[in-house]
Amino acid sequence: MSARIALVTGSSRGLGRDITETLAETASGVAVHYHQDRDAAGETVRNIERKGTPAIALAADLTFEDEAARLVRETEDRFGRLDILVNNYGPILEKGWTTLTRADWDRILQANLFSAWSCMQAALPGMRRREWGRIINIGYSRVEQLTAFQKILPYAVAKTGLLMLTRSAAVSEAAANITVNMVSPGLLEGGVRPKDPDIPAGRLGRFDDVAHAVRYLASPEAGYITGINLVVAGGWKL
Repeated sequence: MSARIALVTGSSRGLGRDITETLAETASGVAVHYHQDRDAAGETVRNIERKGTPAIALAADLTFEDEAARLVRETEDRFGRLDILVNNYGPILEKGWTTLTRADWDRILQANLFSAWSCMQAALPGMRRREWGRIINIGYSRVEQLTAFQKILPYAVAKTGLLMLTRSAAVSEAAANITVNMVSPGLLEGGVRPKDPDIPAGRLGRFDDVAHAVRYLASPEAGYITGINLVVAGGWKL
């Protein structure tokens, strides 16, 4: 991966930051996306540069398709290419489903599903020309469990839709040597979680647990793996 360029959305802090910094250990350049927190994005860039890897911070509101296209274009303009796209951006909303508004639905679907679709649409032409690409979408550990979600319904719907998008793109892009996969974290340290969760592994997940899974799927060694949903959850809710 020494000649590869990566873009991670929502990477100014938290899980996205850890994914970005982990990819920077092997990539030749990294773009850090942020929406509003410029200072946090700058800190992520400095962390990466201390590893000896070039990095830039780019702002975009990914709920708008043209902003997503601009983000990809600016990454390609600065680095000359984009090889690895990680769609990490996606806020969660905890709210009873009977009290949801149309605005709630629109915001969560746009942020979690359509933002990833827009970034993929913008990144794929360059990947196809170069006949190499890695797209990793971030889901959540219960994305394949079609059950009741009373408090996070729009988020669950969006992430399940993202899995369907992931697998559809995996089939269409495989011949161009482009893989499209999902990594789905379980309960993470510092994240939203139920009281006293029963996790077989005996601990909450760490950001680096997820970041290492992303790095593997972005690597040349994972070139024959596409369309999978890799759950990183320590056995929770199996």
